[in-house]
Amino acid sequence: MINVSEIKVPIAKPIIGDEEIENVVEVLKSGMIAQGPKVEEFEQKFAEWVGSDYGIAVNSGTAALHVALLSCGIGKGDEVITTPFTFIASGNSIVYTGAKPVFADIDLKTYTINPDSIEPLINENTQAILPVQLYGQSSNMDRINEIAEKHGLAVIEDAAQAHGATCNGEKVGSLGDMSCFSFYPTKNMTTSEGGIITTDDDDLADNARAFRAHGASVRYHHDDIGYNFRMTDIAAAIGLAQLNKIDGFNEKRIENAAYLNEGLKDIDGVVTPYCAYGSKHVYHQYTIRVEKGDRDDWVDIINDCGVGTGIHYPIPLYNQPAYRKLGLEGDCPNAELAANNVISLPVHPSLTKEDLDLVIEAVEKASKEL
Repeated sequence: MINVSEIKVPIAKPIIGDEEIENVVEVLKSGMIAQGPKVEEFEQKFAEWVGSDYGIAVNSGTAALHVALLSCGIGKGDEVITTPFTFIASGNSIVYTGAKPVFADIDLKTYTINPDSIEPLINENTQAILPVQLYGQSSNMDRINEIAEKHGLAVIEDAAQAHGATCNGEKVGSLGDMSCFSFYPTKNMTTSEGGIITTDDDDLADNARAFRAHGASVRYHHDDIGYNFRMTDIAAAIGLAQLNKIDGFNEKRIENAAYLNEGLKDIDGVVTPYCAYGSKHVYHQYTIRVEKGDRDDWVDIINDCGVGTGIHYPIPLYNQPAYRKLGLEGDCPNAELAANNVISLPVHPSLTKEDLDLVIEAVEKASKEL
């Protein structure tokens, strides 16, 4: 295995500038470092940027999903349909509520949940659909919302990887009853750690504010068992600076992805990312699928060339040991194929043309050797 110090082009690189540092110093000097005016400002500005009425900031993307599900009344005995091809937080948030995640297969072009695989899984216990806007691209939300309306289900977007992505001209984060973002350092924008829920529904917004603060809608009056999921003003200060930069970050990711697409399109055994018609893909990850040889051999050769890689994600959720202990099952052949064959390559805004050329050369080398 290659030493991390030998990687010349890392898979991810957070971009923190003077603006973020100055904002944090301002908050530290103010003495208001827990949830306060900066969080409120960030909530308002992020919701406006997404195109939603309300933003409710929390301390992680996982917390955002958990709170959103609770706010929609999801609990013990309920079922929520989602994808198994995602980070485990998507499924865990459902399990935290006492509900059961039910796994629908993916579209092998976009790697997002396939709407055609959702409806056969709906039964009297189904209460919600949780599509994951994977790699920076929206699911087919028009079709998902049609299914949800037909069956009276809530739609909760896991938009942790899709800040600024659109579906038919509308931004991810405004396409469900509630939508959840992560601001982990590798995301398209960061608050160091953090998350936010967006919604247009007054009651759902009120529910979310209470659940993130120990179930209290009024201080020291607790209507429900809630959690301490609040964001700090320090995190929000970083987020406010990043929000001013996110559109530029995304355009650079899209530009980098286009360059990689052109350079990789004729390489044997490589399937480059697909962008669905009517979508804006913001490339949180640039993920190829390899159709010959062993995926791990591709990774070894690419790493040996000094290029970082990621596997997002190697195990469908229903095959995770933790989920097997819960008796959860799934039958999603597309998700399993993708799990065995995808490789994420660097696409972040810090990349130079020389970096991108090295990525292309590394993939080409792997193809020739395999």
